[in-house]
Amino acid sequence: MEKKLYVGNISYSTTEDELKELFSKCGEVSSVKIITDPHTGRAKGFGFVEMTTEADAKKAIAELNGTMSADRTLTVAEAKPQQPRERRSFGGGGRGREGYGGGRGR
Repeated sequence: MEKKLYVGNISYSTTEDELKELFSKCGEVSSVKIITDPHTGRAKGFGFVEMTTEADAKKAIAELNGTMSADRTLTVAEAKPQQPRERRSFGGGGRGREGYGGGRGR
């Protein structure tokens, strides 16, 4: 059964291919995803690696957690299940200027 790992403190210049190559030393990698900011496309410094077996995942945690990669100390741990995210509203409810600061229209 595949096992997803959280990888933190990744250098912003590290590519998914480089991460896959690093984790392949511990076993078969089924997927790699470095998380990026949707607005800038810049890496956020963390990602996820999916190993094909739980044994390979445990080996990757044991061998890679706390090691240096591109002058950064990696954090490697079992990924927690993704929690549902609340939708955030950035609007003012459509009331225009009156809705802000308690003032009346100008």
